[in-house]
Amino acid sequence: MRDYVVAVDIGTGSARAGVFDARGRLLGKGEHVIVMNRPRENHAEHDSEDIWAAVCAAVRQARQLSGVRAEEVGAIGFDATCSLVVRDTQGSPLTVSTGGERRFDTIVWLDHRALKEADFCTATEHRVLKHSGHFMSPEMEIPKLMWLKANMPDTWERAGFFFDLADFMTWKASGSSARSRCTLTSKWNYQAHLQQGWQEDFLEATGLSDLRRKGGLPEETAPVGTSVGRLTREAAEALGLHADCEVSTGMIDAYAGALGVLGSHAGDPGRLEHQLALIAGTSSCIVAFSREPKPSHGMWGPYYEAVFPQSWLVEAGQSATGALLDHIVRMHAAGGEPTAAFHDRIVKRIAELRAVEGDEFGARIHVLPDFHGNRSPHADPHAVGVISGMTLDASFDGLCRLYWRASLAIALGIRHILERMNEYGYTLDTLHVAGGHVRNPVLMELYSDATGCSVVIPKMNEAVLLGTAIAASVACGMYEDLAVAGAAMHPGGEVRAPDRSRMALYDRDYRRFLAMHRHRSELDAIS
Repeated sequence: MRDYVVAVDIGTGSARAGVFDARGRLLGKGEHVIVMNRPRENHAEHDSEDIWAAVCAAVRQARQLSGVRAEEVGAIGFDATCSLVVRDTQGSPLTVSTGGERRFDTIVWLDHRALKEADFCTATEHRVLKHSGHFMSPEMEIPKLMWLKANMPDTWERAGFFFDLADFMTWKASGSSARSRCTLTSKWNYQAHLQQGWQEDFLEATGLSDLRRKGGLPEETAPVGTSVGRLTREAAEALGLHADCEVSTGMIDAYAGALGVLGSHAGDPGRLEHQLALIAGTSSCIVAFSREPKPSHGMWGPYYEAVFPQSWLVEAGQSATGALLDHIVRMHAAGGEPTAAFHDRIVKRIAELRAVEGDEFGARIHVLPDFHGNRSPHADPHAVGVISGMTLDASFDGLCRLYWRASLAIALGIRHILERMNEYGYTLDTLHVAGGHVRNPVLMELYSDATGCSVVIPKMNEAVLLGTAIAASVACGMYEDLAVAGAAMHPGGEVRAPDRSRMALYDRDYRRFLAMHRHRSELDAIS
């Protein structure tokens, strides 16, 4: 019997794998680091062969720890960041690196080399932008491809495949060049709600009329929860699995996380529309679903069937959240390497200082958290961070004050996004948080109290792996659809209601937060 599935999550710095049973229980987990090359500012690159090797190591480790035999695994699924993999016509790596190292064939999601190209796309005002918040982000694939064609013509000329990283993984595992509806719709400006998904006039307007031919991109896409084929014998041997194992359609990591925390509501679309997934780690992604499209400015989507059938997905986000707190720790005189232990030490000291100083703790420090641009709701990749209220205090307690207020700024940024989403017709009141932030008591308190939302904390904090496992369970026939699988495999969670006694305090902080946005714009406008 094939009663188990393997889920693989490829993040910014590591590949993780988990073995799950039919009830959604994680039986074994493995992790392996991946290399990232930073040859210059705003450039970030991976080696896809290094990623594949890390995935194989993580899957072997996870299965060994689980005690599950290879022939008992019915399917393997992959989710990944929105990173662009480039291969030649024979499937061999092609360099995308400005540093000269040929092995780096992947432009990382956070790479912002294509800012100019993204601005060009936005300026076209093409109708496809209605489904990406009326703007183009440099994190998307079209501007990255424009940059590649203009700046590395030899790589472009030799190209035979362009993959989103999740689709590269399913190709590497199965040999199938099928592309996921999840990835193409959300990251390639593919219009899944139309009979012809690729908009040729948009590709022509961006100088990419040869994209589909050069990239091996099909017209049709594979829905989440379907199989693109079975493991090749070579891949099965490398992964330590059986060749009869199905390969589930790839997913964007944040959307896998949304499936993991919201899948139990998929059978009730009306209730689903009140739920919001916050996948929070290095950056933060906010994902919601609706039965009808709700176009907006400053948010990605609405994307048709990016996860659930006959459903529209919208994504908002913050480009640097965990990364911002790490940066605060590194930059402060009393800081250092932002290890988990260092963060814990700061969090504990914040609790002690708040007990003594109350609401005056750090009260005159104000932060705009846009240190890597503002993804939502302003859709401004050129935005910068702001800190107001600093003194000459270089002590550890001074670091704790700044950390507390930066954390509040992150939560107020979520509130800003939620207010804008409500203006576009969303009715969201429950925030399901998953990712590294669940382990930070400061952020978890603020996500509830500063936004006014009930916060659901999952009993198993592996939402991204779980979502990928849910899709894999459907791909191998363990469950009939995503709604049934989501309900069966959901681990449940604890609900934290907002502390209404702190509402007036955070309302005042929010007004100051909005004032800082205005003041930054005023400064930028002075010539």
